[in-house]
Amino acid sequence: MLIPPYLNAGDTIAITCPAGYMPLKNIKTCVSVLQKQGYKVVIGNTVGSKSKNYFSASDADRLAELQQFLDDKNIKAILCGRGGYGTGRIIEDINFSKFLKHPKWIIGFSDITILHTHLFEQYKTASLHASMAGAFNNDEYKNPYVQSLLAALIGHKAQYEVAPHNFNKLGKVKGKLIGGNLTLLAHTMGTSSAPKTKNCILFLEDLGEQLYHIDRMMYQLKRNGKLDELAGLIIGGFTDMKDTERPFGKTVYEIIKDIVAPYPYPVCFDFPVSHAKENYALKHGLVHELNISKETVTLKEL
Repeated sequence: MLIPPYLNAGDTIAITCPAGYMPLKNIKTCVSVLQKQGYKVVIGNTVGSKSKNYFSASDADRLAELQQFLDDKNIKAILCGRGGYGTGRIIEDINFSKFLKHPKWIIGFSDITILHTHLFEQYKTASLHASMAGAFNNDEYKNPYVQSLLAALIGHKAQYEVAPHNFNKLGKVKGKLIGGNLTLLAHTMGTSSAPKTKNCILFLEDLGEQLYHIDRMMYQLKRNGKLDELAGLIIGGFTDMKDTERPFGKTVYEIIKDIVAPYPYPVCFDFPVSHAKENYALKHGLVHELNISKETVTLKEL
């Protein structure tokens, strides 16, 4: 795996919105915190733009800004302002040739999942699945989840310990850690951004979906063979799930538990990776060790 250089004081972080719109005021705390960490911050025009629709700017303008930041060798990390939807509209038009000569950390989650999987599958490059600029507001930057992002940027190796869950399947495994938002992963199937998952530790999370959507997308991964030969599986937060008028009949974790029951690998439920505050920074593409016991669950970067 190609690992971008870790950051030092004085390095530059660019903030851009490659998908949905975000008001400029929403990154104020983030910029202040990053500057106090010793970083220079460049704010893209897609942040707080005058866009009148869902997207932060036109496809052409979002692509041009992301391309500019990817090409600039003086920028050491790109922090996405927010996710939403839109990165998949421009992913095939991005030229990564200059980026590969001067790689940098791409940071984000949700819609940014498609960038993580694309970098992993097409360019064998690590990236950072982590909180985005809006997570720094209202003193949230003091929580361990945003702090894990700041630690990851300077090269600290992650080691997280969480409580066990009744649905867990025990075991200890090693593998490249990949994944992200279930909806986005399902949408990569059949595209150049779909990751090969054999011998990997896959992590999944989602927000605001109908329960039957989760069932359908998990079966899509299953039918595509993406669940067949995993080293392990991490199920994160599935927040604000919705049910139909006639109930689906299972909770979201029950849905996933039943689908993955035939597989022999260890499975962890309720890991703190999610659209909620509980969202640990994970170095996408790097080898980790997952240890699920009756007493505790640990995820350690190797």
